[in-house]
Amino acid sequence: MSTTVDQASSVKPELTPKERRRVAFASTIGTTIEFYDFYAYATAAVAVFPFLFFPESDNPTVALLASFATFGLAFVARPLGSVIFGHFGDRIGRKATLVGALLTMGIATFIIGLLPTYSQIGIIAPALLALMRFCQGLGLGGEWSGAALLASETAVEGKRARAAMWPQFGAPFGFFLANGFFLILVTFLGHDNGDVEGAFMSWGWRLPFLASAVMVIIGLYVRLRLEETPVFRQAVDAGKKVDSPLKEVFRTAKGPMLAGTFIMVGCYTIFYLVTTWILSYGIGDKEAGIGLGIPYTDFLVIQLVSIFAFIVGIPIAGRLADTRGRKPTLFWTTIAIIAFGFSFKFFLDPATATEGSVLAFLTIGMFLMGLIFGPMSSVLPELFPTNVRYTGSGISYNVSSILGAAIAPFIATALNAKFGVQSVGFYLIVVACISLIAIVTMKETRDQDLSTI
Repeated sequence: MSTTVDQASSVKPELTPKERRRVAFASTIGTTIEFYDFYAYATAAVAVFPFLFFPESDNPTVALLASFATFGLAFVARPLGSVIFGHFGDRIGRKATLVGALLTMGIATFIIGLLPTYSQIGIIAPALLALMRFCQGLGLGGEWSGAALLASETAVEGKRARAAMWPQFGAPFGFFLANGFFLILVTFLGHDNGDVEGAFMSWGWRLPFLASAVMVIIGLYVRLRLEETPVFRQAVDAGKKVDSPLKEVFRTAKGPMLAGTFIMVGCYTIFYLVTTWILSYGIGDKEAGIGLGIPYTDFLVIQLVSIFAFIVGIPIAGRLADTRGRKPTLFWTTIAIIAFGFSFKFFLDPATATEGSVLAFLTIGMFLMGLIFGPMSSVLPELFPTNVRYTGSGISYNVSSILGAAIAPFIATALNAKFGVQSVGFYLIVVACISLIAIVTMKETRDQDLSTI
């Protein structure tokens, strides 16, 4: 009887090409929605919330740091989200759990668009904003790992990194949609950075958050039509499910969780330096010594142009990870990120920086981001066995978000204010070196069969 089960479980059900295309689309659109919601908040955390939800301080840096604090709150919630959704993802399946994660973040984002401001209800306003931000973090904590598993556990042999790259596209796509929406609004509503009056600050900023409801409906429709992944079905048939994935992953996979966390930390740091911190620095008051003074609309255009370098880097990294291996791809990209860290003063010095130099800086940074982020959706799942893969990869991914992303805009803003912009580059170098050590010590997982672990 045991032999029969083992033989049956060794046969991996294959998906048709049509089913694979549906999986690719579902994993991409889901993470696109999640990152759209996240970036909409990140953009508002710089341009809107310091004025409408944290207006008590006369110091603009203090208000910005308070806004970044609520931005970072979601990263604290993300590991909890990975535990909650990871439990159900490893117990009942990837499909149903992904639907729950999408609804959690989508509803929280929609409610942000309805919140009253500080001038209307006082201190309750930032408290409600913080609560919704926390719920956003819960949803995203369960989203990425589920989407990565959906793609990687249905991949063709030898092409797993290229299959798993699809949810990674959600990051630049979501960024483009969120910032593109804000660009359209500030252009047509005539908004300038720092202006606390006018249509944009009165009601226009709410539209990107409310519009997320439409995207969530589309995402739900696509995901409800999916089938469960063959690797998970095989694990269920073989009786490999565990009652407590969290307990099991800490019992059997503490090493992989630690490795995955530090492999990702440098990736997260560059990610949020070139998407979130750079916006506050780029549009910050040059005369006050807190930024470059680039007009808000001009800076959004720069970001939207540079995001295409992010998109280009992802498939290149996916192919390299499949043909050359995960370790070499991550190693040499991290070396390039360390070198990039020395360029901050060259590109961003307030005395010499231009919109052209900022565009060059962001284009290089975004391309490196694509190269380092692209393979992660294959690397992290490959570290864990099927019965704790959702939980383990999710915890690694989201704990690294606290160490590498939650505090990155906050630390970078404080460093720049006290020591100048190159100190932000040194900060990136230190964190990237930590990731480099983890990458050097990791095992190569390119040839790992997900159905056998």
